[in-house]
Amino acid sequence: MNHSFKDKVAVVTGAGSGIGRALALQLGAAGARLALSDIDASGLTQTMRQLPAGTESRGYALDVSSREAVFNHAEDVERDFGTTHFVFNNAGATMIGTFEHTEIDEIEWQLGINLWGVIYGSKAFLPMMLAQREGCIVNVSSVFGFVGYPAQSAYNISKFGVRGLTECLWRELEGTGVRAVCVHPGGIKTNIERAGRRCRLAGEQEAQFSALGDKLLTTAPEDCAAAILKGVRLGKKRVVTGNQAAPLFWLSRLMPNSYHSVVKLIA
Repeated sequence: MNHSFKDKVAVVTGAGSGIGRALALQLGAAGARLALSDIDASGLTQTMRQLPAGTESRGYALDVSSREAVFNHAEDVERDFGTTHFVFNNAGATMIGTFEHTEIDEIEWQLGINLWGVIYGSKAFLPMMLAQREGCIVNVSSVFGFVGYPAQSAYNISKFGVRGLTECLWRELEGTGVRAVCVHPGGIKTNIERAGRRCRLAGEQEAQFSALGDKLLTTAPEDCAAAILKGVRLGKKRVVTGNQAAPLFWLSRLMPNSYHSVVKLIA
């Protein structure tokens, strides 16, 4: 199985930086027609300028946490491109905070982007894919969709939720011509912390997690994007990529009740 991106319409959220930008550039090089969005207009403009010459593309300002905005975006893409073949629900941010320290409105902010953004994107574009009996929804979870990690409570909730939705779609979409892919990046060197927040009541545990950034975030976004697109082309249901991603995946499977003791050593 080898799915081609040439002349296919690909929607990428969070395309203004990091993995989203890398996906956009590599999809453009593969001949895809691109509908790129981000809440950061400046970053999105920079991505558009870096696309390979001749790439058919449009940029859209989009807050994925807004249900109305995402559904309107799907209508705009259908109007501008005629349909959609691939949706990369990539936009994300992080909230650093233990569950004790993170307040409800901060959890809601986190889930609005990372979980509801994926739900809205999947729901808004699914009908046109089902109608044409062709399509692929690529949802970006995380290695923290495999393991719970201290000071990442809201982020864990969001990424476990993305995993649950996508794995449900594996079965629900059988025989429709539409498929779903769950991506679990680990340790990707992006600006997700800059785009994220630390909870208002942050203390020592949050500081300890923030200090891990330089040690853990080592994989280039370009390498992550290449792994994602290779997995999609080959028809994989799950893509595990990036620093410490494979060990965390296997730990969650082999030691589901005691992986925390080993994760301490990895981090």
